[in-house]
Amino acid sequence: MKRAEKRGHLLDVAAELFNRFGYRAIGIDQVIEASGVAKTTLYRHFNSKEELIVAVLERMDERFRDDMRQYVERHGAEPVQRILATFDFLADWFGNPRFYGCPFINAAGEYSERNSPVFHAAILHKRLMVAYFEELARAAHLAEPKRVAEEINLLHEGAIAVAHITGDAGTALKARNVARRVVQAPLEPHLLESE
Repeated sequence: MKRAEKRGHLLDVAAELFNRFGYRAIGIDQVIEASGVAKTTLYRHFNSKEELIVAVLERMDERFRDDMRQYVERHGAEPVQRILATFDFLADWFGNPRFYGCPFINAAGEYSERNSPVFHAAILHKRLMVAYFEELARAAHLAEPKRVAEEINLLHEGAIAVAHITGDAGTALKARNVARRVVQAPLEPHLLESE
């Protein structure tokens, strides 16, 4: 296996273990055993467990956003449909037996110190998701795309949390119904006054 392939393999194995069992619960030795690589190989790629976790989160972020973008482009013919398709993507994810909740929320919960690189990697993912939703809202020519993006994000986060706790993949479709109202209804005047 080439160096880059070993690194990718380590990240995939670590991601699976961290996602399923938790970031603090899984030690370096468990990653080494599950990946079948030598300890020196792991430390050649990552100086610490925290560095490994950050790399795992960065890889998951990139894959998650790429997968969502491709899904949305395949399933959303019109700009507003693309926003709603993000919830269909969630429904597919929630229905996967390997759905263990949001790996970024889980990481931020376990590494909640505000100066932690793990916490920062989790926050970056969330900010990039909001930026993507804003991009979709702008493409749909919606008024106040930033507000719409933040509200869509709140619906995503709520759906993820509820699906994780209840195991109900239909949560995504319920959130989609609320999102439909968000993208179709203008902001009420009394809400404008309170801002």
